[in-house]
Amino acid sequence: MLLDSVSWTVEEDERWVILGPNGAGKTTLVQVCSAQIHPTSGVAEILGEVMGAVDVFELRPRIGYTSSAVAERIPRDELVRDVVVSASYGVLGRWREKYEYLDHKRAADLLIEVGADHLGERTFGTLSEGERKRVQIARSLMADPELLILDEPAAGLDLGGREDLVSTLSVLANDIDSPATVLVSHHVEEIPPGFTHALLLRKGGVVAAGPLEEVMTAPMLSEAFGMPLHLSYDEGRYNARRRGRHT
Repeated sequence: MLLDSVSWTVEEDERWVILGPNGAGKTTLVQVCSAQIHPTSGVAEILGEVMGAVDVFELRPRIGYTSSAVAERIPRDELVRDVVVSASYGVLGRWREKYEYLDHKRAADLLIEVGADHLGERTFGTLSEGERKRVQIARSLMADPELLILDEPAAGLDLGGREDLVSTLSVLANDIDSPATVLVSHHVEEIPPGFTHALLLRKGGVVAAGPLEEVMTAPMLSEAFGMPLHLSYDEGRYNARRRGRHT
């Protein structure tokens, strides 16, 4: 999906969620933001650098990025601790790189932070989908990024896995040392407590953007998803359902 006149700024202390239906342009937007693709028109400035005027191979290590496409490239026989530590060199699959003690310690600390420290000696291919998501988040943080982008991290998870992941992301969101964070989702239920802003997309355009309390309203969400929705908020979490004759 092509984007149309999207103007959007993320500050370093903000945690954004991008919401919208299939085909809204979410994946295209985060591919630009993660320096995976160039915009065909307009200007994209990422971490103070302008796309098209910077070496993306120098820019990408400053961005932590998780997506299903990245996950597919991780060797299934790779040890989890190596999946994480190899992000120091920006590679997938250890070869002949040499890592220092501090690299291994940081990888171990990150696995602890995301609740996956018990998985270090397992191979990636033996993990559940929820465990893989946690390991990918740890990997994305390995190089101490200035921007963290999570493209639909809860996709494919069951209810328990989703709730575990939301809890992990909430801890990260509330950590003042965490980088600016962008989370892509289809579901308001996946917005972790601690996230501060929302961007609603529909058909490549912006429906609304700003602080969560201003953007996350039933009328705006209904416009983004093209149907009448009821939105509720309880104990820091959102819930949305279609509004019909019996609601």
